[in-house]
Amino acid sequence: MSVNFQYNKTSKQLLEKQLKVRERALPTIKSKESALRLEVKRAKTDAKVLDDKLNEKIQQYENMMKIWAEFKPDLISVKDVRMSVKKIAGVKTPILEDVEFEVKPFSIFSSPKWYLDGISLLKELATIGIEREFFFRKMLLLEHARKKTTQKVNLFEKVQIPGYQSAILKIKRFLEDEENLSKASQKIVKDRQQRKEAES
Repeated sequence: MSVNFQYNKTSKQLLEKQLKVRERALPTIKSKESALRLEVKRAKTDAKVLDDKLNEKIQQYENMMKIWAEFKPDLISVKDVRMSVKKIAGVKTPILEDVEFEVKPFSIFSSPKWYLDGISLLKELATIGIEREFFFRKMLLLEHARKKTTQKVNLFEKVQIPGYQSAILKIKRFLEDEENLSKASQKIVKDRQQRKEAES
C-alpha cells in the first residue's frame, strides 16, 4: 500500500495516529472474525440437521404416496411466517418465531380418516422446511460478513499496518539524516569561525 506522506514531523505524527487506530482495532476485528466463523459453522450444522430431519420425514411417508393423491393440495397453506432479527457479532440475522397455517374447512365425515394426520404432517414438514431455509439464510449472511471481516483483517495486517510502519520509518530516517547533516554543517561553520578567530 502506498501511503501518502511528507518528510516532516507533522506527517509522521498523523501516520502514527493512523497506525495506532489500526493496531487497536485489529484484535477486535480478529475476535469478530473468529466469532463469525464459529456461528457460520453452527448455522451450517443446524441447517444440515434440519435437512436430514426433513429428508427422513419425507422417506418415512414415501410408501404412502399413493394415498396422498387423494389429498387436496389447496386444503392447507402457509398464512404467515413470523420472524425476529437477532444480532450475531454485529450481523443482523433472521430468527424464525412461528409459522401460521391456514386450513380450509372440510368435512371430517366425507373426507378420508387420515386427513387430520396428513394436515399435521404437512404442517410439521413445512415448518422444518421453512426453519431450514432460515438457517441457510442465516449461514449465508454470516458467511458474507465473515468474508468481509477476513478481508479487513488481511487489509490491516498485511497491507495498511506494514505500509504505515514503513512510511514512519522512512520519515524517521529522513529526519535523522537531516538532523545529522544540520549538526555536521553547524560543526563545519563553528570550525571555520574558530579558525578565523585563531588567524586574526
